[in-house]
Formats: sequence, structure tokens, C-alpha cells
Amino acid sequence: MKTLYVGNLPLDFSEADIRALFSNHGTVHAATLILDRRTGRPRGIGFVDMEDRAAQQAIATLNHKLCGDRILLVNETHGRTWRRPSRSRSKHSRPAAD
Repeated sequence: MKTLYVGNLPLDFSEADIRALFSNHGTVHAATLILDRRTGRPRGIGFVDMEDRAAQQAIATLNHKLCGDRILLVNETHGRTWRRPSRSRSKHSRPAAD
């Protein structure tokens, strides 16, 4: 199984639209659309889980393909890297100096 990064998606795309686009190349096990935290609107980024052979075919066919008014970016991820929210430290949270 491979996870594909899909970038530059049309902003009106839904997870169902991503599934439909990629299902032409094989079984889509999962499709995730990344939403903006504040607005809840799509950011034009998604992830698709597919079997290895289907994923390679999807990359070869869909990478740099015109979709709506945007050119898709499709490539294999090497594991998702999630960032932890940064914690701001105030001067009051620092240990006192001796």
C-alpha cells in the first residue's frame, strides 16, 4: 500500500471527487482532503491510499494533469510528518536562575 500526496487540487473538490479521479487507476482504500483549521474550507491538498501498482499508474497518469483550472501534483509520500503545535514559553514559565 502506498500513500500519495495530491497537491494543487481545485478548491471545490470533495473527498468523493478525489476518490472518483483516482479510482480510474485502481481501488482507493482511503482519500483524505486537508481542510483549513480556521475556515473549514479545503486547502487544495489531499492524500490517497492505493495498492502499489495502482499508485504508480495514478502518479504516471495524473501528475501534471490539468484538472479544472489547476495542474495537479501527484507523488508518493514517505510517511506523513505531522507537526506538533508550538508551545510559546513566557518568561514566567522559565525556571528561576540561582
